[in-house]
Amino acid sequence: MSPSLPSLVDLQLRGFKVYEKNFTLPAAEQSRLAAQVFSRRDYYKVLLLESKCLLHYAHHSLELDGSYLFFTNPHIPYSLELRTDHLHAYACLFTEEFVKTADRSASLHKSPLFRLGSPPLFKLPAPQAAYVRSIFHKMLTEQQGDYPFKGDLIRTYVQLLIHEALHLQPADPVLQPKNAATRLTSLFLELLERQFPIELPAQQLPLKSPQDFADRLAVKVNHLNKAVKQVTGKPTRAHIAGRILDEAKALLLHTDWSVASIATCLGFEYPTYFQNFFKKHTGRTPLSLRRKA
Repeated sequence: MSPSLPSLVDLQLRGFKVYEKNFTLPAAEQSRLAAQVFSRRDYYKVLLLESKCLLHYAHHSLELDGSYLFFTNPHIPYSLELRTDHLHAYACLFTEEFVKTADRSASLHKSPLFRLGSPPLFKLPAPQAAYVRSIFHKMLTEQQGDYPFKGDLIRTYVQLLIHEALHLQPADPVLQPKNAATRLTSLFLELLERQFPIELPAQQLPLKSPQDFADRLAVKVNHLNKAVKQVTGKPTRAHIAGRILDEAKALLLHTDWSVASIATCLGFEYPTYFQNFFKKHTGRTPLSLRRKA
């Protein structure tokens, strides 16, 4: 019987989920289970990989043998192929909102570990591997406990993992993606993120469509779309819609602005357009999200 996957209820409710995978499985099950365990791309993730495997990341394929700290984001596709019948890994999945500061101004897009042009993979010497492993053990313990501020504590542990990698970053990086498509995609995502957060009701998004971004970046829209799809696996319009949706949720939950005001801020000509957009992507109305909170 195949090992069960971790429940993502905590991730949906609290913004984070930590788990460890340590088991032996038949060769026929390796690819399928590795895909299930590692293929979630709608969240940020920090992984400690300790199994021999082949990593496919963006345009790179790397053979891994040892302990590696690996950072992923929702924008870059990746996959793992196990080279052994034993899987051992730790993972922490989390939303961007989970690690943002209270003023909502901090963004993972600004972290060098989660930007497209930065090396997201680090080989760990034995002392660092033991230290990183101990952090994951602490996160697992806190996740199971009833400490009322466990979210704050796990947020601190995530920051410790980020800083541990930053200490290693000046060393020889494993990945250095520098092609033109990656550079253009990075510029697009940074330009998209720079519009947020919306802090005043009078503020409006200046860039709302792929054409708007292409004009600002001085490229043809087809060229932008091709680059973004090639690097991230998602079309330009999906990235824009996803980021607008994230901001809509934040404004509904953290402000008392009317739905009409939020719709205007986010570039919708009429509130009904915003309501239809929100329901299409979430299955619920804006007001129902606010009431549930």
